[in-house]
Amino acid sequence: MKRARGAGDEEQAPRQNGSTSRRKGDQEEPASNGDGGEGAFDPGDLQDEDNDPGLRREIRSKYRDLINTIQQNREDMVSLSNNKLTEVLEEANKLFKDVKQAREAALDAQLLVVATDLGKEKASLLFSEGTAFDPAAYAEHLLSFMGLNRLEDADDEQQNGGVDGYLPQDAWHRLSRRAECCFRTAPSFHFMRGSFHAEPPPPKQRIERQRKAPGKEAKRIMPTQLKKMEDSQQDATVKEVERILAYLKGYHQDDPTSPISYYEFVIDPNSFSRTVENIFHTSFLIRDGLARMYLDDAKLPCIAPVEEDEVEAGGSCARKQGIVSINQKIWKELITAFEITETMIQPPSTQDE
Repeated sequence: MKRARGAGDEEQAPRQNGSTSRRKGDQEEPASNGDGGEGAFDPGDLQDEDNDPGLRREIRSKYRDLINTIQQNREDMVSLSNNKLTEVLEEANKLFKDVKQAREAALDAQLLVVATDLGKEKASLLFSEGTAFDPAAYAEHLLSFMGLNRLEDADDEQQNGGVDGYLPQDAWHRLSRRAECCFRTAPSFHFMRGSFHAEPPPPKQRIERQRKAPGKEAKRIMPTQLKKMEDSQQDATVKEVERILAYLKGYHQDDPTSPISYYEFVIDPNSFSRTVENIFHTSFLIRDGLARMYLDDAKLPCIAPVEEDEVEAGGSCARKQGIVSINQKIWKELITAFEITETMIQPPSTQDE
């Protein structure tokens, strides 16, 4: 506590820092001497009160008590029959006047968050008049207004969840008279299914549009081209098969006793693509029964032409076909194994030479 001295006193009492707390109202009024001197106001007093640890500790303790009160009495705070939440907020407003530091402001914000959650939950429980509609209660009041005559065992029916009885003849008229006051204008009269003398609308005449006939020439051009293309490819294949058959018969007639190796016949050592084509065209000879394949003593495939009388006698029942797989690696290995240096089937460009 500090006292203000007279104007003649130049020295002031030293300010002591310690654990003693200074409260509002503990300060004494400054004394004035007989010479008419006035008490001097020192702003350091307010600063000491803001930094007083005892006062700050007391405010934080009150904030924590309010937070604990809200959390422990949550159901009472949310209840619509009391205003405890409002009282807590009013107490918090009083404490907020003395908030000077960040720790106290943080506790005030925490209290506000908790109170806001409770306020939201309490607002969800509120409902204004007219928004809540109970169909069972409405039906009960409506039947009572219309004059429902209940039977003697009405109590038993109510316990079973039903209502038994009968309405008087003027029940609906009574309800209509009561509802008339709710409408200022009478509803317009109209037939539910329209007028009795209504005539069906006349049918609309459909206008037929002339369709454009597609050009016949445009349709004929493309199939003709495709047919010519297919015919040209088929003719080229047939000619190549007949040419290979002529080579096979020529080699067989030169030496009928010596078997013709299949790989030596179809492989072209200078062209892998020509080898594939030779295998492809030779397969037609096997399919049509114009040539046959067999294994020699070394279990290697051989090929030989079939005579015309043998083709007619054998028929298509004795024919069997297989699949030949070849790639460039196998092609090179076969050339080395059979020591093939020249092709037995000359390309079409060198046939006449």
